[in-house]
Amino acid sequence: MMNKYWLTVTACTLAFTATAQQKALTVSDYEKAESFMSYNTARYIDHANVQPNWLEDDKFWYSTKTNGTEQTFLVDPAKKTKTPATDFKTGEMPSRRMGGRNEVLSPDGKKAILIKDYNLFVRDVATNKLTQLTTDGIKDYGYATDNAGWRHSDAPILRWSPDSKKIATFQQDQRNSKDMYLVTTNVGAPVLKAWKYPLPGDKQIATIRRVIIDVENPKVISLNIPADPHRATLSDDISSSGTFDDIDWKADGSEVAFLSTSRDHKNEKFRIANATTGAVREVFEETVKTQYESGQGAINWRYLPASKEIIWYSERDNWGHLYLYDSGNGKLKNQITKGDFVVTRLVKVDEKARTLYFFANGREKGNPYFSYLYKIGFDGKNLSLLTPETGNHQVVFSPSFKYFVDSYSQPDVPPVTVLRSIDGKLVSTLEKTDVSRLAATGWKAPTPVSVKAKDGKTDIYGLVFTPTKMDASRKYPVIDYIYPGPQGGSVGSWSFAASRGDNQALAELGFIVVVIEGTSNPDRSKSFHDMSYGNMAENTLPDQIAAIRQLSAKYPIDTTKVGIWGHSGGGFATAAAMFRYPDFFKVGISESGNHDNRNYEDDWGERYNGLVENSDYEAQANQNYAKNLKGKLMLVHGLMDDNVPPYNTLLVVEALEKANKSFDLVIFPNSAHGYGTYSPYMMRRRWDYFVQNLLGAEPPKDYQMKGPLAR
Repeated sequence: MMNKYWLTVTACTLAFTATAQQKALTVSDYEKAESFMSYNTARYIDHANVQPNWLEDDKFWYSTKTNGTEQTFLVDPAKKTKTPATDFKTGEMPSRRMGGRNEVLSPDGKKAILIKDYNLFVRDVATNKLTQLTTDGIKDYGYATDNAGWRHSDAPILRWSPDSKKIATFQQDQRNSKDMYLVTTNVGAPVLKAWKYPLPGDKQIATIRRVIIDVENPKVISLNIPADPHRATLSDDISSSGTFDDIDWKADGSEVAFLSTSRDHKNEKFRIANATTGAVREVFEETVKTQYESGQGAINWRYLPASKEIIWYSERDNWGHLYLYDSGNGKLKNQITKGDFVVTRLVKVDEKARTLYFFANGREKGNPYFSYLYKIGFDGKNLSLLTPETGNHQVVFSPSFKYFVDSYSQPDVPPVTVLRSIDGKLVSTLEKTDVSRLAATGWKAPTPVSVKAKDGKTDIYGLVFTPTKMDASRKYPVIDYIYPGPQGGSVGSWSFAASRGDNQALAELGFIVVVIEGTSNPDRSKSFHDMSYGNMAENTLPDQIAAIRQLSAKYPIDTTKVGIWGHSGGGFATAAAMFRYPDFFKVGISESGNHDNRNYEDDWGERYNGLVENSDYEAQANQNYAKNLKGKLMLVHGLMDDNVPPYNTLLVVEALEKANKSFDLVIFPNSAHGYGTYSPYMMRRRWDYFVQNLLGAEPPKDYQMKGPLAR
């Protein structure tokens, strides 16, 4: 008995001593971490952010800061001069007048279209006179309405003809679509917010009856095809590019080319409509096994009526490439680009020279996410690289398209900005970003890494953030920041950024932070992007685990202390990680997650997962695995989230409570998908949660973030 007593006392004493020796972080520690946020690092960067302001004859001016002092330069590409512009008045090129926020201005700037009582009106910009264009628009069957799913506004969705005489738009039928509801939090009765929000599996979704409207002599011409599903080729909204997507007018306004996308995104019909009669000609169609997309971040098809041709984008050979079609008979003439690389954005079609200018990833050696600018002939010959330096290239073209400003960088290499002629020849070097003053504060860039995916064969890429001062005698807990896509990825831009969210700030608190671009994300091959098609609950998590284990051989990572966090799709992935891999992920923060995609808008799930009848949504829902929770989980949501409704998180809350599991919950009663003015509060809670539960230390009580939104 005595031995057992002393053993117990000794064990308790050791436990108390260990607890007492836990590190307590101070306000100074948090202030040091916060110094790595973008609102603190930007002031120490010199010669950055060259934004050309174009003038006549392709001249331009730009401003840059050096040690806080702004300088302005005037550049003349023809003369190859760059001169200080101390007394220069920075006038810009004349631009067309902008319409109101909820109007769409005509190309000639003389007319603007707006919605009033579900109908369209044209406003004469000079006189403000309103003329009604449609008369049969009613609630839930209005013209040009932008309110299907998570996007809803009062701005009209339409495309003007180049001659400013007609518009292509639609009458959107939502009469049988389901409603989504949110309520405000306030003193007194809450205010009900309701809007149309179809869900995967719904029998009725929003459809669009396509029309062309003669604006000069008001007349509505219906296209003689059935209504299309509210679908587009770029993403989960029909105006993702900022206008009515998948529309291309003939210059004289006599006809318009468009795509009709099937509900499951597997079939695309290329059609050309007569803008006077509404007659529609079927040109060709493409059907894919998973989901068709017209590019990466931009719609890449073009209608070329002058030569009766079509530039078409397809991933039919496993890579995103451009093809040339005959618009008369719908036959393929030739493949334009070819090889193990992906065309991401078609930026210019020079019909006279029969040359295309485009961005592509993966053709050059090194990181496959770096984007380069190329040109090629319509016949697929004379492919030319226009931006040869290694890195991610961001380009701004001059108005005449004779020159472009190119800023190239890498995650750990600051930008160099140059001026080139359109043939790629260097005109001059404008600026070289200098981060020496920033480095003097103790800052350092993240480290780009490449590891193998879960399959042991596929190369995947990411960034590692380590504390600026490492203790060689210890291992560090690891935090995995995740956004699994599949329409995007965790890293975001592969260009240089002195601060990427709070990744380095978290590292300063005593962690190693990893950001891994897993399989099933875009900008690579079609097969790479489709790796998790039909099972979005995969969430790149096997790749994340494989990457962390590989990185632990190079970095002092403690793989017994793994945290994970993410927002939106990253919130979905975080909870899935905690429930499906509870012995690997120990602490998670799940923000605004779409935990059950039957509770998220129809188009996103049905695009990347397939129709409900063809995919097991039930097996992917996080609440069904909540009973497996072992670690510490914080769930977060805004109760006015009109993108991912809060019921997604509440389903998980209910399941955890039924399973008798302890968890933490942070609610923002009147916040949308982002947390707005509460973002600094959420960041502080995130730091505290990882410090307490992953680092085993005590944070300073209620630290006040000092960023712009915190004031």
